[in-house]
Amino acid sequence: MANVQRLLEKRVEAAMAAAFPEATGAPLSGVAHRAKTDALVLPAQDPSFGDYQANGAMALAKRLGKKPRDVAEQIVKRLDVSDLAEAPEVAGPGFINLRLRSDWVGAQLGWINLRDERLPDYLGALPVEKPETVVVDYSAPNLAKEMHVGHLRSTIIGDALVRMLQFAGHKVVRQNHVGDWGTQFGMLTAYFDVKTRDLDSRTDVIMSWRGAFVKDMEGLYRKAKELFDTDTEFARQARECVVALQKGDPGIRERWEHVRANSLFYCQQVYDRLAVLLTDDDIRGESAYNDVLPDIVKALRKKKLLTESEGAQCVFLRNPQGEPFFKTKEGDPLPLIIQKSDEGYLYATTDLAALAFRTGALPQIRNPKSEIRNENSPHADRILYVVDARQSLHFRMLFECAYQAKFAKRGKHELIHVAFGTMMGPDGRPFKTREGGTVKLMDLLDEAEKRALYLVTAKNAEDVAAGRTQPLSDEQKKDIAHKVGIGAVKYADLAQNRTSDYVFSWEKMLSLAGNTAPYMQYAYARVRSIFRKGGEEAETHRADSGPIPLAAPEELALGKMILRFPEALERALEGYQPNVLAAYLYDLAQAFTAFYEACPVLKSPGAPGVRQARLRLCDLVARTIAKGLDLLGIEVADRM
Repeated sequence: MANVQRLLEKRVEAAMAAAFPEATGAPLSGVAHRAKTDALVLPAQDPSFGDYQANGAMALAKRLGKKPRDVAEQIVKRLDVSDLAEAPEVAGPGFINLRLRSDWVGAQLGWINLRDERLPDYLGALPVEKPETVVVDYSAPNLAKEMHVGHLRSTIIGDALVRMLQFAGHKVVRQNHVGDWGTQFGMLTAYFDVKTRDLDSRTDVIMSWRGAFVKDMEGLYRKAKELFDTDTEFARQARECVVALQKGDPGIRERWEHVRANSLFYCQQVYDRLAVLLTDDDIRGESAYNDVLPDIVKALRKKKLLTESEGAQCVFLRNPQGEPFFKTKEGDPLPLIIQKSDEGYLYATTDLAALAFRTGALPQIRNPKSEIRNENSPHADRILYVVDARQSLHFRMLFECAYQAKFAKRGKHELIHVAFGTMMGPDGRPFKTREGGTVKLMDLLDEAEKRALYLVTAKNAEDVAAGRTQPLSDEQKKDIAHKVGIGAVKYADLAQNRTSDYVFSWEKMLSLAGNTAPYMQYAYARVRSIFRKGGEEAETHRADSGPIPLAAPEELALGKMILRFPEALERALEGYQPNVLAAYLYDLAQAFTAFYEACPVLKSPGAPGVRQARLRLCDLVARTIAKGLDLLGIEVADRM
């Protein structure tokens, strides 16, 4: 089934071309250039006016110098949508209202209801016609310390985009560009060597560093950082350790490998708990590019982009007119620093190397643990960087430098910073512990499951007392609490506009009312309970591709909402906005609630076919909710 919105756009654009060939993309005799006219078909804000509204007549009328309503009426005369919609109507200054026919909606629902278990449940969302190779760079924690709430948004937004892009048919290459190189490792290894006498009894045992865990390392790192900032001799030793690491010193490298492996093991525990798709195979950290950083400097010098400034190698990016692309507050040219005066490299150098590898400019870099199973680049068409909005300037400079250095080609490689805002506490400041410290991600997830378990236990007791369900076992409660708790944290974030800051609230995210994960999960569980109570197997209804009759207004409204799933997914991917999909799922759940209250399912009046039709409709709702939540990385439960 085609995206209904796109189907209507094509029909309206064809009518516009037929009505006004002189101003649209219709073929004209002796005219080589064909202008594109946008039908501007959007979902109607008010259902009383129809299901969709075409607004393109206004822009076309302006181009033609005619009255918008007259233009709209000419378009309607040539608009053929009789197979899927009622007769179109012109409203207001020139809007074209379109209302889908109930029999057409029912036929489409029957088509998507047919389920082949050997194939993904696309629910009408057909794969893209021209799939691309898309690299998604996300999560990217610094190693040798625990992940905290600051890593949450990149991890779950990136994971949702990966899932949606894969579902749409693109080839997706996940990349976890972890911070596994640099000064922090020099400080840690130096601290292991020179400060053993200051360590507590537990750490004395692990002074071979082979027994150190992430929690130990983080404490050691804090002590090392304090010493680095106050002791010039220690700072010198730490820098020497970094140089030794970069040169491949066996002893230093062995320690680095231990710290790295232990940190990555911890990170994977977090990823598994969050049910994100990242694995060790997706790791391509800063260290993967260390050997080619000199090549990046050489390439920039060859392109005559490097300038020495105060001993450092810098790129001052300029437009074709020679004017600076980026300036300081004082109006001076702002450089992208590539190499420090001590010949050390910076994040920008590593990021350029990673970008060049991903586009194919540096195909020789190896990584045996990568999803890319050989030394060749993925040759990405698109690269998404899911990183905090505060890094916007860095990525603007990085992308412009990459284009000017030919590490990426304009028009061939799309480089996108998928920026996001900050998670805020109730005080309107970045989310912290009561003591003002950083909230560890594992601690946050522990608290989420604890609160969810209380909610599940209370709700089950209430439903049992009312005779609505059977008691849940302790094991069932814990399983549901895990799905609800983790889902609540993820959905509360993904339901927000990603570019906005948002206030973290346990009460809101765990509520069974409103746009929350528990509300969505409960809607799914309620559908599944209908089948249990009726002794029905949902799978038996999925072999029927016949039209689903939609006699009641609530049935029709629900059916139309189900058909909008492909539109929601497409809009979410257009702007890399998971919240668009979340908003659709909430609208679907509300439409189901209205249907459930108005239309009995198991005790449907009239012919036996009514019950079967409504069961098929219910199953489509459950499948759509489950698929939508899965694309957001959230699990469902058959019982709540």
